[in-house]
Amino acid sequence: MIQERLARLRSIMKERSIDAYLVPTDDFHCSEYVGDYFKCRKYITGFTGSAGTAVILMEEAGLWTDGRYFLQAGMQLKGTGVELYKMAEPGVPTVNEFLKEKLSEGMTLAYDGRVMAAKKAEDIKAIMAKKNVKVETEMDLIGEIWEDRPALSAEPAFELSEEWSGKLRVDKIAEIREAMKTAGCDGFLLSALEDINWLLNIRGNDIHCCPVVLSYLYMTQEKLVLFVNETVFSEEIKNNLTEDGIELMPYNAVYEYVKELPQGITVLVDKNKLNDALLSAIPGGVSVKDGMNLTQMPKAIKNSVEIQHERDAHIKDGVAVTKFIYWMKKNVGKTEITELSAAEKLLEFRKAQKGFLEESFDPIIAYGPHAAIIHYSPTEESDVPFQAKGMVLCDTGGHYLEGSTDITRTVVLGPVTEEEKEYFTRVLRGNLNLGAVKFRHGCTGINLDILAKAPLWEIGEDYNHGTGHGVGYILSVHEGPNSVRWKHLPGHGPVTVFEEGMLTSNEPGYYKAGAFGIRHENMMVCQKEEATEYGQYMSFETLTMVPFDIEGIEPSLLNTREKKVLNAYHEQVYETISPYLEEEEKAWLAEVTAAI
Repeated sequence: MIQERLARLRSIMKERSIDAYLVPTDDFHCSEYVGDYFKCRKYITGFTGSAGTAVILMEEAGLWTDGRYFLQAGMQLKGTGVELYKMAEPGVPTVNEFLKEKLSEGMTLAYDGRVMAAKKAEDIKAIMAKKNVKVETEMDLIGEIWEDRPALSAEPAFELSEEWSGKLRVDKIAEIREAMKTAGCDGFLLSALEDINWLLNIRGNDIHCCPVVLSYLYMTQEKLVLFVNETVFSEEIKNNLTEDGIELMPYNAVYEYVKELPQGITVLVDKNKLNDALLSAIPGGVSVKDGMNLTQMPKAIKNSVEIQHERDAHIKDGVAVTKFIYWMKKNVGKTEITELSAAEKLLEFRKAQKGFLEESFDPIIAYGPHAAIIHYSPTEESDVPFQAKGMVLCDTGGHYLEGSTDITRTVVLGPVTEEEKEYFTRVLRGNLNLGAVKFRHGCTGINLDILAKAPLWEIGEDYNHGTGHGVGYILSVHEGPNSVRWKHLPGHGPVTVFEEGMLTSNEPGYYKAGAFGIRHENMMVCQKEEATEYGQYMSFETLTMVPFDIEGIEPSLLNTREKKVLNAYHEQVYETISPYLEEEEKAWLAEVTAAI
């Protein structure tokens, strides 16, 4: 099937004298996760991961993705004629290096500028200009061959009241306008969906597991225009938006609107979050100022209402996941449980919690060797039954009215090897040490990552993903700019200092291909500690309330402090979760949270 699609694409490329066609993962808004309409890269390669770029030449094709997906991509690309390029691995060229090598003077590179981030496009255009390679940016060739392409989503939207958001949109808008003055800009062009939905306190269902409304936004000191399919709003919501000074225009009208911006003004954009076509629509007489979206930091720093709601969401989620772990351990080997049926059971437990909206991402329920595939999600074809041995990795999350969760627990289902216990414990040590750190304000995730990685680095091991990412409030479960990783990676935005109110995941792991995978993940909120002559000190409050599986721990590998941190956490889990459990579940929780 993939080979047939590639042949049809190459036929069009030949007709139009196109030598290379670039297919990124993005939608029109540079989103990490995209709706079905935008899954062109999946359509043309067969690779289903959330990150990757395809390059199609007349005689060869490549797919670039990061370490989270090496194993998955290797399996899904087999037999397609698409070669896997493992990003950041020694000797592997980047997409731009590959294009520079393969294209020569007189050739043509094409892509759809609506799904290409402006900054990436600038870099590519600069390289191609030096080689006298023509760049065509208005070609949706995948759309031309995709006969049954899904429609652009237009799902009903809803509003978040101040009770849930903690701040009215008019107040948020006023703050952004003050920030615009400070930044010296007359206009602010925004296309990042999470930022728009946060600013206007609206949510939708236009991206699977990411409750956003497809939209663009342009604002000045006097006006704010929202470009959106109005059918997603009820009359009440439209009236509320109008009363708050928000003008509604058709979704695709943004391109013509931007072309008419007045000469001489300065417009702020984030070229990493704005597509190439929209940037190109800005008239030459308008000064473009590139910088991080003014909404990004206020969105990342949760207010006190949001933080308290997040605590409540994690209690609900903790009850659901704890019940799920108990159910798995009680039933494995007695009744058939598979990866897919386990995911359904966990969803059932979450749905029983008041205020549950939907899963925050497709569940990763990975048994045995599947757990070594970092972002594996079970399908009908890959689904396997659990046995009363080994481990299952469960990385899941939920959206509640109170906020969003993201949790991973590696659960022991039966006998495990000494090797598995050692790595289980080393990964747990990393989680405990990062979660319990106290640090001076000014630290970033690059400063702190060694706390999570050190137990593995001690023995020359590591894992191919970041240790932590920001989390949105009923938005994307992956949110910048805060993160925890060992070095700065190009394209991942600025290195950001941890601020009070930032939500961040804490998820070290270890993966042995063909054997097992381990990850332990909690969500944390950054908080202030004391201020001294050396400055303000900070720490993390762990929000996730689910026990770690003590059956996987080798106690001799934990030092005194790590045991103290683990025991204190488990005591808190029991006190927080046990009131919501049945008697048998409560008795079990008391056993598995007992001090070691």
